[in-house]
Amino acid sequence: MGDVGHDLVIVANRLPVDRVTDAKGKSAWRRSPGGLVSAIEPVMRAHDGVWIGWPGGTQKFKPFKVDDLDLVPLAMTAEEIEEHYEGFSNGTLWPLYHDVVAKPEFHREWWDTYVRVNRRFAERAAELAAEGATVWVHDYQLQLVPQMLRELRPDLRIGFYLHIPFPPAELFQQLPWRRQILEGLLGADLVGFQLPGAAQNFIRLVRQRVGHKTHRDLVYLPDGRTVRAAAFPISIDAGGFAELASSEAVVERAAAIREALGNPRRIFLGIDRLDYTKGIYARLRAFGELISDGDLTVEDAVFVQVAVPSRERVEHYRNLRDDIERLVGRINGDLGRIGRPAVSYLHTSYPREEMAALYRAADVMVVTPYRDGMNLVAKEYVACRTEEDGALVLSEFAGAADELRQAWLVNPYDMNGMKAALLEAYSADPKELTRRMRAMRRQIAQHDVKAWADSFMTELEDDGQQGHSKTVRPATRS
Repeated sequence: MGDVGHDLVIVANRLPVDRVTDAKGKSAWRRSPGGLVSAIEPVMRAHDGVWIGWPGGTQKFKPFKVDDLDLVPLAMTAEEIEEHYEGFSNGTLWPLYHDVVAKPEFHREWWDTYVRVNRRFAERAAELAAEGATVWVHDYQLQLVPQMLRELRPDLRIGFYLHIPFPPAELFQQLPWRRQILEGLLGADLVGFQLPGAAQNFIRLVRQRVGHKTHRDLVYLPDGRTVRAAAFPISIDAGGFAELASSEAVVERAAAIREALGNPRRIFLGIDRLDYTKGIYARLRAFGELISDGDLTVEDAVFVQVAVPSRERVEHYRNLRDDIERLVGRINGDLGRIGRPAVSYLHTSYPREEMAALYRAADVMVVTPYRDGMNLVAKEYVACRTEEDGALVLSEFAGAADELRQAWLVNPYDMNGMKAALLEAYSADPKELTRRMRAMRRQIAQHDVKAWADSFMTELEDDGQQGHSKTVRPATRS
């Protein structure tokens, strides 16, 4: 694979592959699960694309191919993993962008490393891109790359997409490096967000904090460039999930899961990365109260909670795991029966087939984050309900709530409201369930992940290098 001449360069924190070791101790690369690579793969093939990302760990690798996808790994040192990834990205930006559910930390050393890693990504993209190529930069770990890349290669068409929420001015302005982040994003021609409100937050902050002239979704820069900020709600491979959920193996596995749980009347299900933004503790507490209040019994209902391990080296996450495990133990100790725990708690990750079987087995999916950019688990559940049954209880603070309006929408901070919604979903009439599920399935079928990628790329090609003739004074604010 040559170092130049790619018409499309994808720049993301991680490569779309995982390093796996087989039973004989031989290492190989395997495609990561998830819809992003599935959405971008056809775009990469059509445009002679290459993907730049961190392969995980500190080992250095040469560029390689997986399933004919050209991949360029960028290694990080142990210090960079600690300060850029665990530090500034996940200790500063992640909590700040998620409504300060946890307190962000602001350390100058973390910021310096964030700048250094972003520059390395930008320089590698500049080396690999052909003249006039398109570069698509992804997510909060790389918000400085667009401007750095613009300075290196002004001929490029640059898009940026933020997969997590973008906060309102009242929160964002806490960030000591707020102007640098905004200017970093303004290096792009198109800045994409999950929701219109996030795009509006960005436009407002650029006007207030950088001082550029704006109009609706456009920013007019002194150099004559125009930057557009707009919403592109991400989605899933809805057809692929529906097909998987209908397969004989998944149907049989779903029946086996129900039997293993004692064939209760209703199975409640939560599947989340173990993260303080996901609201796992509150939803389990609500379920426990429904049983202790006598509204539900362990013979009638069980809650299956899958908590996928996440950022285990970060203290916040270790403490959260301990809190949830203590709560599960208390609920089961107080309310469970022999062979009938109230909560089945699983701290592990599962392959796509097992996830589809869990979605099929569950009667009520409970997705109650305090703040989420989108939450694709909610959409995956809907896609797997091929019989048009099942209920979705969804936080109004998840991006998916804008599209899945027929879910039982809840405020995850309102314990009584959450309990009422769980009970309503538990006892809903089958016709009501079908009416709601049919509408939600139609929504995700029409707006799948391929439509998302196509809409962003089409918009980027239309917006790239778009100029303006307005008289704009240089920005002066901070």
